[in-house]
Amino acid sequence: MRLGLALMLVLLTGCMKPSEMTRQAGYYLGDVGVIDHYEIKRSSTWTLQSDSKLYIAQGHFLPIGDPYARPNVVAEEAFAAAVEVFPIVRRAEQPLGLEEALAEARSYQYDYLLYTRFASAEDAIGSPEQWEESGRWEDLGVDRGVLHLILMEVGTRHLVDFASIKTRGGFVQFYKASPQDLLRPPLRDYTLQLLGRH
Repeated sequence: MRLGLALMLVLLTGCMKPSEMTRQAGYYLGDVGVIDHYEIKRSSTWTLQSDSKLYIAQGHFLPIGDPYARPNVVAEEAFAAAVEVFPIVRRAEQPLGLEEALAEARSYQYDYLLYTRFASAEDAIGSPEQWEESGRWEDLGVDRGVLHLILMEVGTRHLVDFASIKTRGGFVQFYKASPQDLLRPPLRDYTLQLLGRH
């Protein structure tokens, strides 16, 4: 039985490209909590043209569970991810209400607004020094966060997509500074999905 399973695994890995093996291994290691992991759920599979002008803003909402996150951190990280794939990207300098963000995007003649919100965060203790101060076992663990992204067409105010991203730190990356460190990889993935790339 064991020999049959081993033979089947060898045959399967022989059929996979190295990049597919790496991606599959990364997915399973993340799923069981060994490395950082995230999950993106989108309301649509809408894709944008590669020359679309994207305006990025973050709402005033403070994340549940971690009120000390930088006020514009999701917009900053989304901007850093989006400039890798879109030629024309701009972000608001500070948190804005949805109507304010739409008005700014319209004033700059941008095509789409990516409106972000850091919905919740759990900042677990990530260093021995922090744990010595706390001394509570329930404070140990991995960082977690939830992001909400709304993509709107600026001219028509049409809601193009709503995405929810759940991030979780892995045991190997146990000493991450905060849930904010988990934001850029899923935001980069999301912006690639907006161009139809995965």
